[in-house]
Amino acid sequence: MALCRVSVLGLRAARGGNQISQRLRLRSTEKRVAGDFLHQQSLLPHQTFRNAGGPAGVPGPGGDSSLYALIVGVSALGAGIYVYRTLQGDKARFRERNSYLSRRQTDLKEEVKATETIDEQKVKEVEATGMVDNQTAPQTVESAHPAQLPSHVPFLLIGGGTASFAAARSIRARDPGARVLIVSDESELPYMRPPLSKELWFSEDPHVTETLRFKQWNGKERSIFFQPPSFYVPPEQLMSVENGGVSVLTGKKVVHMDVRENKVKLDDGTQISYEKCLIATGGVPRSLPAIERAGEEVTKRTTLFRRISDFRTLEAISSSVGSITIIGGGFLGSELACALGRKGTQTSLEVIQMFPESGNMGKVLPEYLSHWTTEKVQREGVNVLSDAVVKSVSYQNGKLHIQLKDGRQVQTDHIVAAVGLEPNTELAKSAGLELDGDFGGYRVNAELQARNNVWVAGDAACFYDIKLGRRRVEHHDHAVVSGRLAGENMTGAAKPYWHQSMFWSDLGPEVGYEAIGIVDSALPTVGVFAKATEKDTPKRAAEESGTGIRSESEVAETGPVEEVKPPASSSEFAPSQQGDNYGKGVVFYLRDNVVVGMVLWNIFNRMPIARKIIKDGEQHSDLNEVAKLFNIHEE
Repeated sequence: MALCRVSVLGLRAARGGNQISQRLRLRSTEKRVAGDFLHQQSLLPHQTFRNAGGPAGVPGPGGDSSLYALIVGVSALGAGIYVYRTLQGDKARFRERNSYLSRRQTDLKEEVKATETIDEQKVKEVEATGMVDNQTAPQTVESAHPAQLPSHVPFLLIGGGTASFAAARSIRARDPGARVLIVSDESELPYMRPPLSKELWFSEDPHVTETLRFKQWNGKERSIFFQPPSFYVPPEQLMSVENGGVSVLTGKKVVHMDVRENKVKLDDGTQISYEKCLIATGGVPRSLPAIERAGEEVTKRTTLFRRISDFRTLEAISSSVGSITIIGGGFLGSELACALGRKGTQTSLEVIQMFPESGNMGKVLPEYLSHWTTEKVQREGVNVLSDAVVKSVSYQNGKLHIQLKDGRQVQTDHIVAAVGLEPNTELAKSAGLELDGDFGGYRVNAELQARNNVWVAGDAACFYDIKLGRRRVEHHDHAVVSGRLAGENMTGAAKPYWHQSMFWSDLGPEVGYEAIGIVDSALPTVGVFAKATEKDTPKRAAEESGTGIRSESEVAETGPVEEVKPPASSSEFAPSQQGDNYGKGVVFYLRDNVVVGMVLWNIFNRMPIARKIIKDGEQHSDLNEVAKLFNIHEE
């Protein structure tokens, strides 16, 4: 290699010397001709030009060889020095690269070995003690090296949940060549959360925590993940792959956002600029002050249920401890209580549920229906403690001791705190985004836009509902709908958020409900109920609709809903309660005598009708007539 370079450089030098020689000879010839001409024309007696052999400063023919040799020699010497320095630099860089690769390979082996050791120790520790250490949870998806990440992307989605995935799908639908990067602080690819507290617990697969596949109530099997890994483009290939795609950067967190420069910074220092950005950071599970101040021994034995890792941990704990106490009587707490209670009937696990309300889902359902739900949970094998306010929690003699304000005490092995969600608004300060003081979350307009080129969707968005006013919603269907709308608006649609999202809760395969609008037990309610039949269950509804994630069946609206014309003589609201048998029915929530929310109890696939009633915003003198639209008396 070196000889080749020297030969080439020598030939180049020789060629340069020949060119210089030819130019010098030409100039000498021209001067000599000029001198002869002047000699012939001049009357002066001296012969200076002819005898000199050339003008002053220009060598004659006899001195050309020495000049050529000097030029070639200097060129060859310079080329040799250049070749020597280049070879020495290449050799140093080669050695440095080999050293780096050797160190990197050793580091990767140590990381894999450490991860496997942590994973084994984690399982053994959970099974033996029921304690959780969230900081040592292994990463299951490897992130791209920061040097390989694109420095700029057209569409940046912060958060790896349902809203982000819905937005990515919407962006690609409107712009098939779009390049979308999702940044997620979770180690998993985007997945749906509802099965974590519902269907997964009823799976008969002993490896369900690994496969994360479950059977819906209709018997069809599906994965918790929206798409397989092959659907996504590796982040380092996003900007070069033909026709664009969607990439997910897992295990990374956006810690700073500059909305003026359209740029974000990750927790590893990487900076990425964007053209359009969506914030869909979701929320963080709340804990109880009594648990937070109780110390490490208590927090290690407490699960704040939210993610796949929480499901895996709780499933392992439920198979190894004697008792679990669920604090919280809302959707999540009641669903987990029923799931664990049913598991406890097959094992020796004791399941306790406690909450400050008088009955399950007391903040949502009217009192009579809340108490009926509590009885249903108790029939699942759960020891329910209502009107229970936690005063303190301590760890003594291998047990957690929960002290209630009314003097009651509960001993348990593990606690699951299901007391609500705090919207994740950590980027508000650096981005200068407005937060809502009443509902929490990022304050956005009806198009879900917070600032120029910045949108917010999902749990973290406090949006303006054109029918019901400003709201913030924490449900799966809202994440789907708001994410889809944000994606459309990021591609120029400029649509307002008019869709009334729904939510649902199942207490097993036999009892469930769907709800829409403002559902608050503090509002006046009117309930109309009828006797249920065998087909009035979540399981049968899933069999008929073909899907267990019921928001997916909301894509296709039904035909127009006929206008309700109640009798003019009806003027009093009276709930139609048929004893204690609330087989199926409709609960209307009223504000200023206008229906603003509804719960469809064991009535399924009728949500478009409910949505139409809320959209109309009319006063109804007899809600019994309105309830007939849902065919509740149909056998």
